[in-house]
Amino acid sequence: MPSHFLANPSLAPSSDRASSDLPLGDSMAAAAASSSSSSSSSPSRYPEIWNYLWIPLLISFSKELALAKAQPGILLPGQLENEAAAAASGGVVPSCPAADPKLNFRPVIGILSHPGDGASGRLNNASNASYIAASYVKFVESAGARVIPLIYNEPREVLLEKLNMVNGVLFTGGWAKTGLYYETVEAIFKKVLAKNDAGDHFPLYAICLGFELLTMIVSKDKSILEEFNAADQASTLQFMRNTNIEGTVFQRFPPDLLKKLSTDCLVMQNHHYGISPERLIRSTDLTNFFKVLTTSMDGDNKVYVSTVQAHSYPVTAFQWHPEKNAFEWGLSMIPHSDDAIQVTQHVANFFVSEARKSTNRASARKVLDNLIYNYSPTYCGKAGKGYDEVYIFT
Repeated sequence: MPSHFLANPSLAPSSDRASSDLPLGDSMAAAAASSSSSSSSSPSRYPEIWNYLWIPLLISFSKELALAKAQPGILLPGQLENEAAAAASGGVVPSCPAADPKLNFRPVIGILSHPGDGASGRLNNASNASYIAASYVKFVESAGARVIPLIYNEPREVLLEKLNMVNGVLFTGGWAKTGLYYETVEAIFKKVLAKNDAGDHFPLYAICLGFELLTMIVSKDKSILEEFNAADQASTLQFMRNTNIEGTVFQRFPPDLLKKLSTDCLVMQNHHYGISPERLIRSTDLTNFFKVLTTSMDGDNKVYVSTVQAHSYPVTAFQWHPEKNAFEWGLSMIPHSDDAIQVTQHVANFFVSEARKSTNRASARKVLDNLIYNYSPTYCGKAGKGYDEVYIFT
């Protein structure tokens, strides 16, 4: 084969190169002999070809290896800071920073039960039954806390003993605004304020009915609520002008999610009562205790207060339901978008982060004996409305 037919003339087999130096007659004879023996000599050519190939391959690999060694390792910002600190001190970079000793990383939240079974008597129609929707429990657990149920009609001394085991309290939604339930909510609320006054950072979340009860208790007016058309309705949150969100439940929300709260229906409303901004402002007791963070609009375009926070206490009240987005499926208008789930998670995270500041440290055995894990939830979602799961206490 003539050398000019090869991609690289230098790779021509040596026998071909040798034949090119012979006289024409001898070359033709050699070519014929070579052709007749090609089937037997072909395998022997591969090792010979590799003798030419391995040298450029080795050179190429050596260059790549040298280039890789010259490239610095990719470090994240935290690694750069740690390595710089280690280099400056001559020490070794610690694998993990020490936990803040002022914080409680095993927080427990007390959730107050509500009269009934949460399913209009379908599950338990005992007169002394009470329940906690499992969505509130999951809401708290999703942010890194455990739950102790505060059963509203158990002996008052037992209830107060449980309050000394927890690092915060949550009042749920519901319908009860009178009698023993109202009295229990009022007693716990006063205890929460007393704990904070005594130096324990003890947060309280009040959701829907909880919001309404705090409005009645703080204003000392049981008829202060107004009627609104906001059942099974997704809505926006409109922030009050010049609101400073630092230190509030909204402080850790990403800017884009904060903006969407005002433009997209990311929160779930399910109530028939509330309070308008005008009526709240007329109550000196309410304005002295709460600052209004957001308002919302009902189905009749009436504006009501939707989020408030105490001026001097870690107390936040929501007319809306932050827990439903991620953990309830019975109502048709509950938003379940990615943004809506982020709203649930940020609200839960803030609550538990506040509870970690509590100085209360209860006996581990007492906590274990009273955790909600000692009870089993009941599935009631097949009805296609209301709650998906409830814990029932009798």
